[in-house]
Amino acid sequence: MDYDKILADLGFTLPPAPAPAPAGNYLPFVRSGKLVFLAGTLPLRDGAITHAGQVGRDLDVAAGYAAAQVCALNTLAALKAAAGSFDQLERFVLVNGFVNGVAGFADSPAVINGASDLLVKVFGDRGRHARAAVAVAGLPKNAAVEIQCVAELRG
Repeated sequence: MDYDKILADLGFTLPPAPAPAPAGNYLPFVRSGKLVFLAGTLPLRDGAITHAGQVGRDLDVAAGYAAAQVCALNTLAALKAAAGSFDQLERFVLVNGFVNGVAGFADSPAVINGASDLLVKVFGDRGRHARAAVAVAGLPKNAAVEIQCVAELRG
């Protein structure tokens, strides 16, 4: 299946894969058996945060949703680098979503749906996953959203 075409039909372009140790002493992904543990990704494009600030103060839920989509695209770039091809993906297992939200922010699930919806639109049932969506008091670079995923590869 041509996943890059599916992304293009949805209006998205896959960014370049992240470099090793992009912002510290860690890897963008680690493979362990069939599982790929993907490091947390921010809404970055061309090295700049696309959605900064707190959701509920600086950004609304729709902007947070868009930030989660950018995070998902960055995660997909790392996954493609780990697997060599999206054809190797068996399924997404887990998405942990963190929303830089105001105190008492209760709409984290609606924000993280940006990532979850994109994964399902691109991969169908293989994109469905278990998930956490939590509001936090802050994220690196004042990003609005961060996601971290686990995926299972075939064979």
